[in-house]
Amino acid sequence: MGKALFIVDVQNDFTEGGALGVEGGDAVAEGLTRLLAGHAGDYDLIIASRDWHDGANDNGGHFSEAPDFVDSWPVHCVAGTPGAEYDPGFDASAVTHHVKKGQGVPAYSLFEGTTDAGEKVEELLDAHGIVDVDVAGIATDYCVRASALDAIAHGRHVRILTDLVAGVAPASSEAALAELAHAGAELVSSPAPA
Repeated sequence: MGKALFIVDVQNDFTEGGALGVEGGDAVAEGLTRLLAGHAGDYDLIIASRDWHDGANDNGGHFSEAPDFVDSWPVHCVAGTPGAEYDPGFDASAVTHHVKKGQGVPAYSLFEGTTDAGEKVEELLDAHGIVDVDVAGIATDYCVRASALDAIAHGRHVRILTDLVAGVAPASSEAALAELAHAGAELVSSPAPA
């Protein structure tokens, strides 16, 4: 019975000062670094996702010059740009698998991405006997929500580390956490530093 940590989209374009920066994003990055410094060994897999969009097109309608901020967004996390890189406050050295998602299409859940070796998240979880998944990252009301719901749909027991998520807006973030709890996720704080 293995355990995994999902770190969702802790990228420069989603933290303060980024193209779609959310309040608290830098704090999430730093908090994850502290968590991994003391608790990386608690996890069999540590999977970090990044939006990794193709800048040459609209990415299936995901990018728009007049975004509605629901289904379309300003240009963000274009592959190979500083905005697509991890936030400098996040030390990714303990990450076991890096997943890129959104190449040419909209993608919110890390289950929609693959590693550079072409591995899918569901395959990684199955291969390592992962039953329990902790989820943290950005944004609570979009990619964290989608990734956690997919983990539940794939039969995993999910915990949301509520002190290590940041959302686009307070109301939609609260609604996402309520939806996740209703779907069976536990809402917990991250473990204290070791």
